[in-house]
Amino acid sequence: MGFYDAAETRSTQEREEAQLASLRDIVQHAKTHAPAITESLKDVDPAGLTNRQALARLPLVRKSDLIEAQRLRPPFAGLNGTPVADLRRLYASPGPIYDMEGHGADWWRFGRALHAAGFRSGELIHNCFSYHFTPAGMMVETGATALGCPVFPGGVGNTEQQARAIADLRPAGYTGTPSFLKIILEKGKELGFDLSSLKKALVSGEALPPSLRADFLAHGVAVKQCYASADLGLIAYESDAMEGMIIDEQVIVEIVRPGTGDPVAAGEVGEVIVTSFNRDYPLIRFATGDLSAFLPGVSPCGRTAPRIKGWMGRADQTTKVKGMFVHPGQIAEVLKRHPQVSRGRLVVEKSGDTDVMTLHVEASLHDGLLADAIANSVHAVCKLSGKVAFVEPGQLPNDGKVIEDKRPVPAG
Repeated sequence: MGFYDAAETRSTQEREEAQLASLRDIVQHAKTHAPAITESLKDVDPAGLTNRQALARLPLVRKSDLIEAQRLRPPFAGLNGTPVADLRRLYASPGPIYDMEGHGADWWRFGRALHAAGFRSGELIHNCFSYHFTPAGMMVETGATALGCPVFPGGVGNTEQQARAIADLRPAGYTGTPSFLKIILEKGKELGFDLSSLKKALVSGEALPPSLRADFLAHGVAVKQCYASADLGLIAYESDAMEGMIIDEQVIVEIVRPGTGDPVAAGEVGEVIVTSFNRDYPLIRFATGDLSAFLPGVSPCGRTAPRIKGWMGRADQTTKVKGMFVHPGQIAEVLKRHPQVSRGRLVVEKSGDTDVMTLHVEASLHDGLLADAIANSVHAVCKLSGKVAFVEPGQLPNDGKVIEDKRPVPAG
């Protein structure tokens, strides 16, 4: 079905060189215009950012810290590269976390995902992402405008009216959450409305199980997903190949070990870190809190950008043991103290009324002395005692979990 632009089929070297040049430019811009980044990157020379290893040495900006950071330095924690007076719109996501929209066509870069989902100029889109407080509705609408597609701003709720509008206006496709599309299709069937004009959909914001995707296809609707956030805009999207999600051309994605900024081995599950080239909101090494993993090779659809598996859960696995919080970063610190260990997972269980921690670690060579040393490190870093259990390299699940809490959930 063609490509959105020539950038999608660049060689790996062309893309890497262009993105590293954009990285140096955005870091220089952020150091000049975003006060918080001026402070955090004061010792960083943008000219030295010539490879991914240099990028990986920069500090993270954690989404989980934004609520408090914005409270202390409203409205955007000093991370904005454009003054509020020069922005187009401001939004509030749950938390609250305040987000922005600047001027310019397709500011959120959704046109690329819509095109990959099959939308073409002139086709009416029934948009059921929210237009209230959060930017989701406008994220799609500005992308649709860039693509040349008119939009019906359905928003959320009013299911019968939504189904009637689809029957009357005959849109080519739907955008919104997959669960709401299911509700609309069921309502249309209940009321006897003809919703057969819907042939395609771009969904986000929720999981899309294979069974639900198949159900949509049985209704004649081919559904693609995209991965986006209010802070970053589009991050990745599906194509007709349906093999993972292709990373957007205007961001750099890293996968790091949860609780750290350290990139994981190829194919290993970790936290998604995104650097955006958006000059209004230059988020550099933004820790999303989501888990994913890179896929090897390139997409069969012909797009050459790297791919991720999609959303695989949350990276924030902080838990409380004996009244004290244990964080993934603490487990990472323990492992760094012992180079004989390649990976680890802290398992928290209940023995009677007592919390029990066991750090399962991968090590090809081990003995009682190493076990004692690791246990001492756990106590020094976490201020709690824990057991140590060795497993062979490659035996721990590749699911991104650093802390697994197996304690039963209290009733009520």
